[in-house]
Amino acid sequence: MPEIKSQSMAAMAVAASALRAQQGRMRVIAENIANANSTATTAGGDPYRRQLPIFRPTKVQGAEGVQMVRVDPDQSDFKTEYDPGNPAADANGYVKLPNVNSLVEALDMKEAQRAYEANLNVIETARVMESRTLDILKK
Repeated sequence: MPEIKSQSMAAMAVAASALRAQQGRMRVIAENIANANSTATTAGGDPYRRQLPIFRPTKVQGAEGVQMVRVDPDQSDFKTEYDPGNPAADANGYVKLPNVNSLVEALDMKEAQRAYEANLNVIETARVMESRTLDILKK
């Protein structure tokens, strides 16, 4: 019986690590979406740069979970738009826009939400299985 409980606890710990990682990912995506239309505060300056969550495997109760270890800037090029009246325009009248694609961010958010929900289901299933196993052993 201790092995059943430890396997169940390990499954829940792995799922909990994934919940934390996906929660962090959703925060980063929300920040990207919030800044998708921002411009630089100075003429010719760089606008908001899309952020990317970086994950790595991590040991969790003898099993392998996941952890968001940092957030890195996306080094892809900024979009530009000709708008000479904009205070952020450079000497040629071009404004740099964030390298954020709202459609990509929305799809990433949906994927993160689904992963979050799947890990909640893992925790619930492990809890139910443990409870039913204990009920059987009591009989």
